[in-house]
Amino acid sequence: MNSDIAGDTRTGQLHRVVILGTCGSGKSTLAKKLAARAGSEHIELDGLHHGPNWTAAPIEIFRERVSTQTDGPAWVVDGNYIDLVSDLLWPRADTIVWLDIPLPLILLRIIRRSLGRILRRTELWSGNRETWSNLLGKDSLVKWAVSSHRRHCAELPLRLAPPRLTGVSVVRLRSSAEADRWFASLPPRQA
Repeated sequence: MNSDIAGDTRTGQLHRVVILGTCGSGKSTLAKKLAARAGSEHIELDGLHHGPNWTAAPIEIFRERVSTQTDGPAWVVDGNYIDLVSDLLWPRADTIVWLDIPLPLILLRIIRRSLGRILRRTELWSGNRETWSNLLGKDSLVKWAVSSHRRHCAELPLRLAPPRLTGVSVVRLRSSAEADRWFASLPPRQA
């Protein structure tokens, strides 16, 4: 696994992409840009998982939603839910991008993003809005980011290594600048 452009990404043939990373790493931002460039659908796993009042969809329904949404030939999925849907997505992807951004930057982004969402009362998925509790409560995004960042650093190198993902390009980007360079190096959309 490296941060070089590998496999299908060299020819610009990004048809089915999974973007992983801790909350606040920039998954959705990169996914939207990549989907627009590739002319494919952007799918947020959080939007398929969270129902009203932050209720999690039952696992079978969540997996069905993911399977249905990624049934087409081209998509960019952002989100983790590794234990729930990696078996559905990763083998079908041509590229997996891991945004392994430093934790201090992630925490700064989460705080800034959440403050903005709280103050603007931004609606996310299924009518949900972030509250002060989401930012500072016992199950806060900050705590979640710290624990998930540690878990990703420990688990993803093994999960993304060959031979588990034969034929899938894996790109590990360790900074925002590296992610920007990777994106800029991709060929423009073919007509």
